[in-house]
Amino acid sequence: MEEGREGWPCAAAGEAVAAEEGEEEDQFDRLPDAVLLDVFNRIGDVKALGRCALVSRRFHGLVPLVDSVFVRVDCVIPDEPAPSSAGSPQAAAPSRGRGALAHIARLVLGGIVRPIQALGQILSPTLAIVSRRSVALPPASPPPPAGDVSHHSPSEVLRSFKELRSLRIELPTGELGIDDGVLLKWKADFGSTLGSCVILGASSVSSKPLQSPMSSPNAEDSEATSLDDNREPEELASIPESLHTNGGLKLRVVWTISSLIAASARHYLLQPIIADHEMLDSLNLTDADGQGVLTMDKKQLQELRVRPVSVSGNSHRTLMPALIMRLWYAPHIELPGGVLLKGATLVAIRPSDDVLREGGGVEAAGPAGASWISDAFEEPYRTAAKVLFKRRTYSLEMNSF
Repeated sequence: MEEGREGWPCAAAGEAVAAEEGEEEDQFDRLPDAVLLDVFNRIGDVKALGRCALVSRRFHGLVPLVDSVFVRVDCVIPDEPAPSSAGSPQAAAPSRGRGALAHIARLVLGGIVRPIQALGQILSPTLAIVSRRSVALPPASPPPPAGDVSHHSPSEVLRSFKELRSLRIELPTGELGIDDGVLLKWKADFGSTLGSCVILGASSVSSKPLQSPMSSPNAEDSEATSLDDNREPEELASIPESLHTNGGLKLRVVWTISSLIAASARHYLLQPIIADHEMLDSLNLTDADGQGVLTMDKKQLQELRVRPVSVSGNSHRTLMPALIMRLWYAPHIELPGGVLLKGATLVAIRPSDDVLREGGGVEAAGPAGASWISDAFEEPYRTAAKVLFKRRTYSLEMNSF
């Protein structure tokens, strides 16, 4: 009996050694595929998913089944300049700017071909782009050597995902080069053409200076619109003088056209991705600066698949239809935390045909009503949009371009 009891631990130790020598079970093998897919969907980032695909054959087969992906574009590798423009300052300017489209606002009236081509380098599957840290592609064949780093467009990377339903792409910068201290944000939704667009701008953003208790408000302060301002919209017969002075109105027209061009360029260049993923029902294209957001829901994506996009000449962007716009303006707005917006402007835009067909004005867009305007931006700029929405409305129209 004693020998038996003494031999029992020895047998157990032998089994443990055997397990350590090659019989140890991989704990991930005990997880069902549905659980692993849920984990991969929560990861989302395409680079991290690419690395996961290299871990094992099982992961390699599961990663392409992920239905929610986020692609962060880190940088753009520009094409070589054309021979006719090589060496010119104009040809080199975009690569020195904050982004590939840094000079679009200056080129609105003089031509926009190069900026739109530069955006095409980010999204087109036929042009070289993108991450110097590399976007790891879930391989359809044995993975390349670890040192073999290549560059892929989002279209190429995403082609490996067969069940994609939700996609978010983040560009490295906004397309619009604006001066420091200037605010310009836009949000647009598209089907086969523009559905709606909201633009929020301000000529300057600053912090409100602290005032002594004895100081009295001056004329400038009296124009400010605070969060507690519940007055009725201004009863003015014309656009206020403060919007006319120093080219204020012209500047806002440039903001509007530039934002629409940027949105239509993004939309046009998304077509290959949408065509490759018939199950896709949510798409957001943003930028790291938080300047612009393009959204497409399931209905709009389906519309694009069955109705071809109208192209604006040779500019590589979607044709803008005739538009009706509403503009709200305030000389000053004070936001939470003491942030001051000077020359604050809100613009809501919809196609003329849609407005006339629905008969409810630009502000009434479907069952959501005017919330698509006031809720277009995150705080604190959502508050600014709501404050501006209470002020007098100015109507504008724009032909197709």
